[in-house]
Amino acid sequence: MTPARILVLGSGGREHALAWRLSRDPHRPEVLCGPGNDGMGAAYGRVDVGETDPPAVVEACRSRGVELVVVGPESALAAGVADALEAAGVAVFGASREAARLESSKWFAKEVMREAGVPTAGAERCRDLPGVRAALARFGAPHVVKADGLAAGKGVLVTGDAAEAEAFARGCLEGGAFGEGGSSVLVEEHLAGEEASVIAVCDGERWTLLPAARDYKRALDGDRGPNTGGMGSYAPTPAVTAGVEAEVGGRVVAPVLAAMRARGTPYRGALYCGLMLTAAGPKVVEFNARFGDPETQSVVPLVDGSLAALLAGAARGALDPGAIARAPGAAVTLALVDEGYPGAVRGGGEIAGLEAVERSGVIVFHAGTRREDGRWVVRGGRAAYLTAKAETVEAARTAVYAARAGLGGSGWRSRGDVAARSSGAPAPLEGRIA
Repeated sequence: MTPARILVLGSGGREHALAWRLSRDPHRPEVLCGPGNDGMGAAYGRVDVGETDPPAVVEACRSRGVELVVVGPESALAAGVADALEAAGVAVFGASREAARLESSKWFAKEVMREAGVPTAGAERCRDLPGVRAALARFGAPHVVKADGLAAGKGVLVTGDAAEAEAFARGCLEGGAFGEGGSSVLVEEHLAGEEASVIAVCDGERWTLLPAARDYKRALDGDRGPNTGGMGSYAPTPAVTAGVEAEVGGRVVAPVLAAMRARGTPYRGALYCGLMLTAAGPKVVEFNARFGDPETQSVVPLVDGSLAALLAGAARGALDPGAIARAPGAAVTLALVDEGYPGAVRGGGEIAGLEAVERSGVIVFHAGTRREDGRWVVRGGRAAYLTAKAETVEAARTAVYAARAGLGGSGWRSRGDVAARSSGAPAPLEGRIA
């Protein structure tokens, strides 16, 4: 049964993109957002509910007759929202708290991959600086250090400088840089190649892959600066051929689903596979237990058919890959961020001209914005996203940057080189994540 009323849980650009796409399904479901944001509220009903408050989410769904919940953020999964909804008999597309450990603990993910024989970088978990120093020496440069737990996409450092790597680990272990998420760190083998993001929609046993994307994690042009949650993306990426997709499905997704079933925690939800396409084939850099952000903003415009039917089937354990098809063309997404992001986010800036962008046909997905006195005010790190769809990546990039050029205001910025390297050529060392 295709759900008639859907709640998208979350308040970021990813959730706005999911709501946008679900509302365009052939049967035109009613889409609610909880808690959503001011930009989402202009098109969809908002539900005043905390995304990490399982009892409140359950009650909101019962009182409004919600037939399917699509969980956006990892924090909600880690809080057990999916478990609570399933226990209450509400269909939910989102991993259980235990299954979501594939994202909330990088070491847990490594253990699962080791069991399943999934290709990934070698790694050691460290809880103190002597252990970090020893691991850095064993793996050698370039050095890769990651906070073990959730860090909003910012808990990774890749550097050729051992002192810098140790300082990052110290900030995690002793400085509380990522709270509990940094109470242990992973020191990893560095992987060289082209990055790609592949999202699998899973029902615990079966899966289907969405168009592969490429995102840009570094804050500044030329893949410089600190890691962020994501400064832009494009899809599809030519680096992921049909052969690579088959390899990802057979060597990554299938064995991980089998390993999770064997543990008694079947994985139902979006499994984001962050990959490095190495000379030896694709290897897993990281898993996310949800749709990627900003990859989702580039991927969903390339999905035809009924996304709601696909996600509802997965939630029931009866995935129907035929519910969707891949649309022709390509999409490019550009993040508009607070000028201090990802460090000292100041807030209070203004992005002027977003309404004109929407009238031009470029899609605006809101995240950290607030409507104030007729203006769009920046209230968070990643404020909004521009997404353009066209026949090619190059044409979509031209459209999105033309829209960007028409914006005004102050206190915000964006990268100028998203999708400029759509040929699949490797990024510079400084731009690679582990």
